[in-house]
Amino acid sequence: MVLIFNSLTRQKERFEPIEADRVKMYVCGPTVYNYIHIGNARPAIAFDTVRRYLEYKGYQVDYVSNFTDVDDKLIKASIELKEEVPVIANRFIEAFFEDTGALNVKKATHHPRVMDHMDDIIEFIQVLVDKGHAYASDGDVYFKTRSFGEYGKLSHQSVDDLKVGARIESGEKKQDPLDFVLWKQAKPDEIKWASPWGEGRPGWHIECSVMARRHLGDTIDIHAGGQDLTFPHHENEIAQSECMTDSTFANYWMHNGYINIDNEKMSKSLGNFILVHDIIKEINPNVLRFFMISVHYRSPINYNRELVEAAETSLRRIQSSYRQAKERLDTAVGDGDDEVLDQIVADNLELFESHMDDDFNTANAITAWHDLTTELNKYLRRTTTSAEVLNHFIKAFDIYSDVLGVDLTEAEVLLDEEIEALIEERNEARANRNFSRADEIRDDLKDKGIVLEDTKEGVRFRRG
Repeated sequence: MVLIFNSLTRQKERFEPIEADRVKMYVCGPTVYNYIHIGNARPAIAFDTVRRYLEYKGYQVDYVSNFTDVDDKLIKASIELKEEVPVIANRFIEAFFEDTGALNVKKATHHPRVMDHMDDIIEFIQVLVDKGHAYASDGDVYFKTRSFGEYGKLSHQSVDDLKVGARIESGEKKQDPLDFVLWKQAKPDEIKWASPWGEGRPGWHIECSVMARRHLGDTIDIHAGGQDLTFPHHENEIAQSECMTDSTFANYWMHNGYINIDNEKMSKSLGNFILVHDIIKEINPNVLRFFMISVHYRSPINYNRELVEAAETSLRRIQSSYRQAKERLDTAVGDGDDEVLDQIVADNLELFESHMDDDFNTANAITAWHDLTTELNKYLRRTTTSAEVLNHFIKAFDIYSDVLGVDLTEAEVLLDEEIEALIEERNEARANRNFSRADEIRDDLKDKGIVLEDTKEGVRFRRG
């Protein structure tokens, strides 16, 4: 039984999809005006892991994650770069797949784009206008927030409380400060489409409602995204969708926690805005993914190099044990199974699943994986080993690897003692004036992300 913490009810609920063997899941994707930042990477990894586990449990997951390829940021980038909006969007969609592919994030079943759904968006807005939930105002169209009696149910705010901080900005033509835009009148030289209300483009909130409905139907099982999207984006999605269809929009709402950089909120003004495109040049993307799932998806996570290096050490331990188990298969001579060890593996797999069943608690699941690694290491210290037992361990590791999206079969990661041995060999080569070999070792280590540093105490290394 899978339990999901539902942001709508603020409690864990038993997951019961609309269809017995199918899950309809929508995850808000990025606005493609630049490379994705590390904050974008967290929901991509977190909800990819949710998807993987649901598939492991036997569900067919129809996973939809959109691209916002029309909005103010793209228009601004278009002006600054002197490029058409679609050209910029195409470039950064390609970059998105490169970056998330490196993080072992599976492609969605559908990756809809706003530009491809303009007719659907206009039709959706027209229905809201016809039903009295929206109104046109001098080329713009606004949603009547007060027409939806349950507005605020996701963010747990009342309309009266929201009214206190609401205001009508200069240039807006809405009837109520709480109303939000569905269709924006085009400004000179902006990208635009024809509509019953004049040339313009959609507001941000309407896009996800339309694409979710187009690809998954009126009611979906899971809607997910970052915690920062809870209000107003997801709140507005609920209002406009449920007014349009007269149906529940999503049965379960999932939100991942914030990410901080060295205990500070990530922002361009603080100079700690980290792009995934840059970070995976320095950090193994497999390690970055492992680091991200080492914390429960709803909890805040603090990013710094020390914590990432700790995650790398943790992952290397698992990878090393897995590699040794595979290698020992070639020389395994033990006879038959070991019932005690078989039960240890079976119990650990059950524990792993219990943690994942409990709102996808990857942090505890990784702890269970480390426990199994400890048992495997004890077994590997035996003089003789059984292929049957080794294969039981390996099969469990493969399950954990696939569910968590962590690669165990990548190129061997150098252990600290192996690096120290190479440093010693380099020192001897330099003493013997074999500088070509010394340089070769330094360059080889550099290619593997190991930086040598000369200090008064001698040569030290760090993982670059």
